[in-house]
Amino acid sequence: MSRKIERLINLTIALLATKRYLTKNEIFSSVEGYEGSPETKERMFERDKDDLRNLGIQIEVGGFDPAFDDEAGYRIKSENYSLNLGTITGTEIALLSLAAEAWRGAALDDAAQSALLKLRSMGVESDMDSIPNISLQIRTPQTNFEMISQAISQRGVLKFSYLSKDLEVQHRSVAPYAIATHRGFWYLAGMDLDRKSLRTFRLDRIEGEIETSRGSNEYAIPEDFDILKSLEAIRKPERATLDIRKGKAHLLRVQALSIIDKGEWDEITLEYQDLTYVVDSILWHGDDVFVVAPDNLREAVVDALKVLVGLHG
Repeated sequence: MSRKIERLINLTIALLATKRYLTKNEIFSSVEGYEGSPETKERMFERDKDDLRNLGIQIEVGGFDPAFDDEAGYRIKSENYSLNLGTITGTEIALLSLAAEAWRGAALDDAAQSALLKLRSMGVESDMDSIPNISLQIRTPQTNFEMISQAISQRGVLKFSYLSKDLEVQHRSVAPYAIATHRGFWYLAGMDLDRKSLRTFRLDRIEGEIETSRGSNEYAIPEDFDILKSLEAIRKPERATLDIRKGKAHLLRVQALSIIDKGEWDEITLEYQDLTYVVDSILWHGDDVFVVAPDNLREAVVDALKVLVGLHG
């Protein structure tokens, strides 16, 4: 983990755990990583605020007493930091719980705990129970997460190969605006420089390495840009009807919206957004699953089977 990412995590922990606004001096004294002259610390803090806000983290600015024009302070309200995972299965909940526990042990290392202890020594109360709420926002299994975050803060341009929903590999050049989660997946939102329009990209569909240009500040993120609106514009889930052999394909059954008993088989309906994922899930269960509808899903399964036959005979 880079020093900058570690500093951002520790800053987020401090601002989320505090029960009142923290001044810059309190932050510089308690959060490890702010070094150098006062001007250097100031520049680092301003960049860190921009980075966190670009990641969708809302930093609230306020004073200790609204009746006086005192020094501004900063904090993150836990209610503004909740993560809406949408509809997830019991299996996914269990996996996320394990991931959160593993993150908690890593996040509360010596540096992170030192920040909270220093704040406490200054008379600033903190709430340790608020810390697990940040686990899913900061940590991500995507290897490109840190590179994309730096490109956003430095206004760098990203170039990568992207697997479209039609399973076509496309080359994209993007001015990144923000990254966030939606329905359990990480998304990048930004201006597609070739198509001249705002687009969103799922991080797990990026193939190979991402190339990034050096930051040149040649583009600005629009002030009215809202990544939540971009994510809301993502197409609604499609619905599939599958015939499943009785007692088989439990990974698909747990996602079922409805189940109809048809004797040897059960007919289930489920919703999906990722065509590749649902095709892989169906193929995993072999001839215990038959696609009834929609046609494009059945055709995608057939095409995948043809590829497998071609590869393995």
